[in-house]
Amino acid sequence: MELLFLDTVDSTNKYAKEHLEELSDMTIIFANKQTAGRGRFQRQWISNSGENIYASIILKPSKELKDVYANLTQYLCVILAEVFEEYNICPKIKWPNDIRINGKKISGILAESVIEKNELKGIILGFGVNLNCMKDDIKNINQPATSLNLEINKKINRKTFLKRVIDKFCLRYNKFIEEGFLLIREDYIRRAEFLNTLVTVKVFDKEISGIVKCITEIGALKIVDNENKEHVLLIGDIL
Repeated sequence: MELLFLDTVDSTNKYAKEHLEELSDMTIIFANKQTAGRGRFQRQWISNSGENIYASIILKPSKELKDVYANLTQYLCVILAEVFEEYNICPKIKWPNDIRINGKKISGILAESVIEKNELKGIILGFGVNLNCMKDDIKNINQPATSLNLEINKKINRKTFLKRVIDKFCLRYNKFIEEGFLLIREDYIRRAEFLNTLVTVKVFDKEISGIVKCITEIGALKIVDNENKEHVLLIGDIL
């Protein structure tokens, strides 16, 4: 795995897409600052501090990679949760791939594909982590949020944190490509904060409410609404 450091970039995901041809498989783009960071559904990701993680992993296609594309963010989510636990905090997963501490978001993931002439050229797995934020930075985020330094009252070494993520990601990556979500299903479920609770999930312009019954073998959310109708959701966002 190669590490490419950039001081300032509009978005590590955007840079990865623009330079996909010249960058090798498993390259990590790591920026000091982003000027146009974003998360899922075009949400802004505040990226004005050089003390946090703004990174993207480039994955070049293979048949196996295509098979697990939908679960890549969940795999990285479990990896990040494991690293957070090494700092003696208790991360919880909000389906499909947000990590929260006591109901406050600390990390987000955004996967994007590059397709040319109906052929998959690459997958960009972007992630942001609040490592060292001031309380005023947190106040500017448009949802409940936190930072690792605020949780443990200690400044976090950014390089050490990123190395732990990279090492863990690589350790089981090939096995994950072979086995898919089943490899991490129990790890994912153990950290899930939404099981057996009433949720509302937004899927495009539609909202579905119900009790979460389980996470399926392919990482989908299974909920039952008040009419006892079952919904299996592959995509969406818990509100």
